[in-house]
Amino acid sequence: MAFLDLIVDGKFRRESAGLVVVFPGGRRHLGYLVKSATEELKIRSFLKMFYFAHVSILSLGYLLAVGLSRELSYALGRRETFVFRIGATLGMYSLVAGVPDWLLWRSYKKGSLSFVSVEDAVVVSGKNAGRHWILSAGLFAVILLLLLGIMLLIRGTSTAN
Repeated sequence: MAFLDLIVDGKFRRESAGLVVVFPGGRRHLGYLVKSATEELKIRSFLKMFYFAHVSILSLGYLLAVGLSRELSYALGRRETFVFRIGATLGMYSLVAGVPDWLLWRSYKKGSLSFVSVEDAVVVSGKNAGRHWILSAGLFAVILLLLLGIMLLIRGTSTAN
């Protein structure tokens, strides 16, 4: 999965002290020294599992929230009210995707500290941070648009019959 590899590669940096991992959600300029290749592989696999779960929760939660809010707006007889549907979608999304994603972040914070120690903390420079996030956000947006297009295609064919 090149998408996950691209995101995870952005978390590792070559500094003067050696290979450093910067965990997302932590302090901005604080990284942890990676001591061995096996430790690097463990951290990489942990980050890939986290990002796979994170992207899955966000994208599937979006599709589920859109479907649930559509059914809710039809059940209440307000097909034409666009504002109500947007509010229902945001409410459903915060419930369906927000709560599981918050729980995932809590377990991620606890799990990420099991791979590093406080003694290995180093201050990192701000280089290489922007390019990977822009590319990752662009790829995520393309995937989300493809999922939305597939959903609209399926919806269009089902209403045509």
